[in-house]
Amino acid sequence: MIIELLISVCVVVGGLFGLVGSFGLIKLSDPMSRMHAPTKSTTLGVGGVLVGSMIHAAVYEGKVSAHELLITLFLLVTAPVTANFLAKVFINQQTRPEDLPDAGSCKLWATHDKPEHHPASDQSEA
Repeated sequence: MIIELLISVCVVVGGLFGLVGSFGLIKLSDPMSRMHAPTKSTTLGVGGVLVGSMIHAAVYEGKVSAHELLITLFLLVTAPVTANFLAKVFINQQTRPEDLPDAGSCKLWATHDKPEHHPASDQSEA
């Protein structure tokens, strides 16, 4: 009875997180806000469903489900990395190099210190 309740809670909470993430993806206005919905709450939603499935497999089928564990780990690793790449692309497209602060002693500042951002006379010095 307690195991069934635990499995049900994992699946229902996972479904609610998935629903909230999907709703946020539709309703949020700008791309930076939209990134948080699928990468945060939907990741937790899928993770909750997979944890419930792993508990079910362990208790009722008598085996440890390595596939679901690998899917959960893969999802928890790839979703933040993907969000980071999307955020960098968005920032790179929305920001001009002259609007950025001085890099200080580090001459490579993020992705804006590329040769195509400098006039032709600056490229000959490098």
